[in-house]
Amino acid sequence: MEENNEVLEPKKEKKKVYFVKKVEGRWQIILREGKKVIKHFDTKVEAEAYANQLAKNQDGTVLVHASKGKNKGKFQ
Repeated sequence: MEENNEVLEPKKEKKKVYFVKKVEGRWQIILREGKKVIKHFDTKVEAEAYANQLAKNQDGTVLVHASKGKNKGKFQ
């Protein structure tokens, strides 16, 4: 009788990525694969501060999009 000596490795969770982007004149935060907006802001500074706090608490990262919709490629 053989023993099964497999070691089960925990699944690696994907890091959460929070997008900060401007839509219809307001800044919003949304998860990479999310369909709902987490929160809206009037200024980019407020949105980035909130997203950075979320990322810090959830061990994630922030990706900021330019106001014209181009990805600045800015990870924080």
